Amino acid sequence: MAIDTDDHFRSDGAADGPDADHDNSGLRKIIHVDMDAFFASVEQRDDPNLRGKPVAVGGSSGRGVVAAASYEARRFGVKSAMPSVTAKRLCPDLIFCKSRFDVYREVSSQIRAIFNHHTPLVEPLSLDEAFLDVTADQHGIGTATRIAQLIRKSIREQTQLTASAGVSYNKFLAKLASDQNKPDGICVIRPGEGAQFVAQLPVRRFHGVGPRGAEKMARLGVETGADLAAKDRQWLAANFGSFGDYLFRAARGIDLRPVRTNRIRKSIGGERTFGEDIGSPPALREALERIIDIVWDRIAGKEARGRTVTLKMKCNDFQLVTRARSGSAWVESKTEFARIARDILEESLPLPLPIRLMGLTLSNLEGAEASEEKDTAQLSLL
Repeated sequence: MAIDTDDHFRSDGAADGPDADHDNSGLRKIIHVDMDAFFASVEQRDDPNLRGKPVAVGGSSGRGVVAAASYEARRFGVKSAMPSVTAKRLCPDLIFCKSRFDVYREVSSQIRAIFNHHTPLVEPLSLDEAFLDVTADQHGIGTATRIAQLIRKSIREQTQLTASAGVSYNKFLAKLASDQNKPDGICVIRPGEGAQFVAQLPVRRFHGVGPRGAEKMARLGVETGADLAAKDRQWLAANFGSFGDYLFRAARGIDLRPVRTNRIRKSIGGERTFGEDIGSPPALREALERIIDIVWDRIAGKEARGRTVTLKMKCNDFQLVTRARSGSAWVESKTEFARIARDILEESLPLPLPIRLMGLTLSNLEGAEASEEKDTAQLSLL
């Protein structure tokens, strides 16, 4: 199921071998490419003294947050969106580097050019990952797997960085596959294998399922994709609301979304799922400050400005509380962005229940790159 060399997944829609579906016409050929520890890897590439050492990109101050961590740091439990003081406690030898978004954007442009050499159907999700639709093999290479291998080879040669790739017949499965053999790996989920692949995964691997959501599922007897697939739509809707429909389809490896390009981004932001519910005003204010730091880095990195700031909080009963403030003037500085976010939080206190998730976005944008979907990353992180 997890293939790293075979070309069984053909870019013309056919699947070779005994497990092939009897009719695969019309299937898409999707690649998800995800750079390995991108920001930290760029820092290690550019400074030989950092290679092989635990590195974190982000602020090292008391309120600093880890934006990215090298694989050497991850072995100590250091993660993105983790408070810097916590990361330093886990890894005393951790080396902090300031973000250099101009450099990250330049490398991202190199990688984008490699994608565009193979297909015009590229959907960037961030600076370091994208979906590609290679259903139409414009260079006659023959298989989607081979195209993914060539892309990874070109990235290594041109940037001295590594990328992982997932190949499958829809976006959901391709993204799962790209994470399967990280770092510097490739995984292929062929036609007919999607439901089986998803069945053996823990539900925490499903995009959108955070630690608390996984805990709730465990209490309901759902721990794997197979457990989810055993539940009907009514049960999922009763327990997870509108999110239940996504879970129903995901548990069966179903995703009909096409790869889309040249769309208008709706917002830039991020959200963090907490390991433990928080409800006290001091804890909420502290959490907001961390999210402000990371989200503003994303906004500044895309040189975007907008008019609407939105604060989202999900209570521990999954009730969603959303508050927004819009103005006629552009929000162009971190100081203004932070002031509005803080004001929204203060106006929302006291909260009816402790929260498991907090998110912050800037919308009504001008100047962001083209992409229709909201650019909102899990700050836990994805």
